[in-house]
Parts: sequence; C-alpha cells; structure tokens
Amino acid sequence: MSGVMKRMGMIFRAKANKALDRAEDPRETLDYSYQKQLELLQKVRRGVADVATSRKRLELQLNQLQQQSTKLEDQGRKALALGREDLAREALSRRAALQQQVTDLETQHATLQGEEEKLTLAAQRLQAKVDAFRTRKETIKATYTAAQAQTRIGEAFSGISEEMGDVGLAIQRAEDKTAQLQARAGAIDELLASGALDDHSGMAKDEIQAELDRLSGGTDVELELQRMKAELAGGSPQQAIEGGTDQSQSQQQPQDTPRFDKQ
Repeated sequence: MSGVMKRMGMIFRAKANKALDRAEDPRETLDYSYQKQLELLQKVRRGVADVATSRKRLELQLNQLQQQSTKLEDQGRKALALGREDLAREALSRRAALQQQVTDLETQHATLQGEEEKLTLAAQRLQAKVDAFRTRKETIKATYTAAQAQTRIGEAFSGISEEMGDVGLAIQRAEDKTAQLQARAGAIDELLASGALDDHSGMAKDEIQAELDRLSGGTDVELELQRMKAELAGGSPQQAIEGGTDQSQSQQQPQDTPRFDKQ
C-alpha cells in the first residue's frame, strides 16, 4: 500500500509539474523577479534612511552635550573666580560626566556612520544589478515574443497548430463526406440503369423503350450522314434523304419468302 501511494504521489507531482510548465509564461516570471528585486532595493534604501536618521539624532545629542559641557566649564571658571571652589568642583564633576556621554555617543556615531556607508554602497550595487536585470529582462521578453510569433506563423503554414489542425480536420471530413455522397449517387444511378432498383418516380425507362430510343438515334444519324453525302455530291439533300430512306427501308424489308408450288 505504501508503494502504491508513493507511485500515485509521483504521478500526481509529474502531472502537476507538466501543467505548471505549460501554464508558465517566462515573461511573467521575469516581471515578478524584477518586482521582487525592486522591493528588496526599496528595503535597503529604507534601511539606509533609518541609519542616517539615527546618526542625525546622535549628532544633535552630541551638540547639546557639548554645549552643556562648555556651559559647565564656564560656570566652573566663574565660581573659581568668585572664590567658590566648591561650586567650581561641582561644575567640573558634571562636565566630566557629560564628557563620558559624549565619548559614548561619538563611538555610536562612528559605528552608525560606517553602517550607513556600507548600506549606501550595497544599495548602489543592488541598484546597478536591478538596472542590468531590467535590461536583460526586456531583451529576453522581446526575444521570447519574437520566437513565439515565429513559431505560431510556422505552425500556421505547416498546419500543425491547434487552430489550423481543426480547420484541416474539418476540410478533410468535408472532402470525405463529399466523396462518399458522390460514390453513393453514382452507385444508385448504375443500379437504376441496370434495373436492379425500381424507379418509383416514373422517370426511368424500361429496356424496350431504351432499345427503341437507341434505334431511333441510329436512324437519325443515318439520315444526317446521307444529307452530308448529298451536299458533297452536289445533289439535293431532300433526294439524298429520300433515297437513303428508301434504301434503309429496302434493307429493313424482309426478303421474299420462297414459294412452294403445290404438286
């Protein structure tokens, strides 16, 4: 049972793969890949923008801390000038704490600036790849479209395409049916002429009438022949016809029957 299920699964996958291959359009696949690359490029650019925004915030914080450090330094000088060493020491202590924060922010700023440069370079390289892919995509699509059109034209001329194949089959069926009807009509005419089939329409001739028509046609031919002979001999066509008629009648009259004398 397990072997049967595996075989059925393989058959199903093979048929599904064939159906997908038939339904797949390379141009649509290329457009989809290009769209995905554009989305990836957009994400990289957003990442660059986010890093640049973070770097800018650190720069603002650094400016504020530096301004506070400068202010504390000035306050320490003024306090020391007024003989308030305790106030000067407090101001310098706060300034030292701010300097530690400034150092940490500068380290983060340098890190973010390096990441921003890397992402910017990656975005530029990805942009170049996307542009190259777009050019190649359009070239492949144009080549595929031209090859598809050429194939369809060739199939139309050779008659192996699905549409032309249907037309060819229709023509072949019409010719076969026409030939069959012609053969049937000819066979019926032969059977009617031979008397094997009865003509209920009353238009068919029996054998006696057919023979009379044949003899009548022969007489007409003889009369026409005599007329032509008379014209060639310079005589009257009417005399030639009458002579021919008498001759034909004399030929058709039976010979005198022999007489038997009575003893």
